Amino acid sequence: MKIESFALERWMTTWETQVEYDIAESGILPLTTNDLLDLLPVAERAATLDHLLDTRLGYSEAPGSHELRAALAATYAATGPENILITTGAIEANYLLFNTLLDPGDHVVAVHPAYQQLYSVPRAIGCDVRLWSVRAEGAHFHYDLDELERLVTPRTRLIVVNTPHNPTGAILSAANLRRVYALAESVGARVLCDEAYRWLELPAGEPLPPPIRDLGDSGISVGTFSKPFGLPGLRIGWIAAPAEIVAACWAMRDYITLSPGKLNDALALLAFRHRDKIIARTRGIVAANLATADKWFAEHAEIVAWTPPRAGLLALMRYRLDIPSRALADRLAGEYSVMLAPGDAFGYEYHLRLGVGQDPEIFATGLARTAACFADLRAAGVGLRAE
Repeated sequence: MKIESFALERWMTTWETQVEYDIAESGILPLTTNDLLDLLPVAERAATLDHLLDTRLGYSEAPGSHELRAALAATYAATGPENILITTGAIEANYLLFNTLLDPGDHVVAVHPAYQQLYSVPRAIGCDVRLWSVRAEGAHFHYDLDELERLVTPRTRLIVVNTPHNPTGAILSAANLRRVYALAESVGARVLCDEAYRWLELPAGEPLPPPIRDLGDSGISVGTFSKPFGLPGLRIGWIAAPAEIVAACWAMRDYITLSPGKLNDALALLAFRHRDKIIARTRGIVAANLATADKWFAEHAEIVAWTPPRAGLLALMRYRLDIPSRALADRLAGEYSVMLAPGDAFGYEYHLRLGVGQDPEIFATGLARTAACFADLRAAGVGLRAE
């Protein structure tokens, strides 16, 4: 398969280990292994640590441990362990699904802008991919369901959705998600919903819709421990789908990663059993950063504005400086040690992607340094674009 360069990942790998203030990160501040163990009652901690240290590091169960699959399955309607496949992050889950469900020439409708994989992999397979735009309207971005109805045809085999949305923070309501599902069913298509931000409702924000898997067998949910649980280093994601799709993806995975890591699986299960505590931590971090961001954007309203996320951890910052987003992002990273992802990686020029899941002190300092960069650019003669 020939596939186009992954613009965002290529840019992020240039800077993510170099900067001190990464405020573009799409997940929550990562936990340590000690943080995970501290979720346990004191009486259980030592025994659990000994169990992990005594784990023989052989191959694990190829589809993921039965315990982890059962725990995940219990969060969906009419779903058992046979409907769950543990994968190397959500990125492998999506890749397996695209290559299992799609053939060259298939008609696919994919949300845009989005994590580039969601439309680039179907294109590389040879599919006819139509982009469904998430648009700015007033203070928020939104999904235009009428546009989706115009894009879907009797040839459509798959609709690809991401909610809460990366990078805009838009969400589909429960009613609109049901409308997407019904539209797919009406033409014999499936819906793949990238639910990387499941469980990430914001303080005083809008409720998230149910997983697409809960609506029926035409819906396929993809999840991850990276974003909501602050565990990207575990590289654990999953597919929730009809058993025959899970089996087909598992068979394809034999040629790629074969099985999840045994310790990764065990730590993910520990985290999932104590997810209420992790989600409470997440909400505290996000609440602090949203308050900081609101104040910062109000102070610098002449140059920047944003559409706060309605759920999840991401938003787009719109700026008026007359400098392309890639050049601005490179300057911020190289000279101010601040990472804000360039909007051109998502098709949004004069925007930067901001994540609200970072350590609050790092987040605040990153924004302060961003303001200093803007002031320096203005002093150097960079003008403001008319809007």
